[in-house]
Amino acid sequence: MILIADSGSTKTDWLLINHNNNTFITTAGINAYYMSSEQILEMLRNELSPLVPSDSIANIYFYGSGCSTESKCYKISSILQELFVNAAIEVNHDMLAAARSLCNDKPGIACILGTGSNSCVYDGTKITRQMVSLGYFFGDEGSGTHMGKLLITDYLRGEMPADMSDKLCEEFNLSLEFVLDNIYNQGPPNKFLASFAPFIQRNAANAYVRKLIAQSFNEFFKVGIMKFTDYEKMNVNFVGSIAFHFKDILMEVAAANNINIDRIHKSVIEGLKDFHLASSAKAD
Repeated sequence: MILIADSGSTKTDWLLINHNNNTFITTAGINAYYMSSEQILEMLRNELSPLVPSDSIANIYFYGSGCSTESKCYKISSILQELFVNAAIEVNHDMLAAARSLCNDKPGIACILGTGSNSCVYDGTKITRQMVSLGYFFGDEGSGTHMGKLLITDYLRGEMPADMSDKLCEEFNLSLEFVLDNIYNQGPPNKFLASFAPFIQRNAANAYVRKLIAQSFNEFFKVGIMKFTDYEKMNVNFVGSIAFHFKDILMEVAAANNINIDRIHKSVIEGLKDFHLASSAKAD
């Protein structure tokens, strides 16, 4: 059996492959930077272990946000090895998951727009260049976190149109104290900010909200694509809930910046399944 994981800060999608049978499982998100080993292990024992026959897993391919250094990859690998003692485990950054899923063995630019954002140039085998990802505090342009930050900042500063401000207040009963408490004292700030993405999606037809979404995408294009040499000559591919749900606006902003979008997928998991099954077949 093969187990593939695509893990972000919000959720983790798992695909269990057993011959021709595929089982999809969703658990809480995992971020090697923001979560301790004990927190991750407890979550996996509660949410994943009851659904997966641990002794039968031969290979695990784990791709996760925060798995950008050897130490963080080792952290996740050690946790998984404790649960799946017989498995060969490979842990990589979620950017490589996007590149393999979207581009397979062809060169191109792969981008992630979900809770956070990232991008890279892929040569068909490996990542050759990557966006400087500064996380939710300094960056994450084009993501749910970034859009939530723009929305809440406008609301708290009184720079949001009255109709949208009233709607936001009615739905969330926001106050400065509530927002600051959630940012500085409660759970991960990026999750709190990204939690406003569904509200943004429901109101995407509103002129103010549409402009906010376009602004966020424009900022992403400037730092995540247009800094790559010869980006105009490459196909650009996107994966993630934000890219998928706002693809019409994403396409408009791309066209205005002379950027050619090839694919927009909601999840990397299907593409990763094809990639790893093809790789296994070649190895055999």
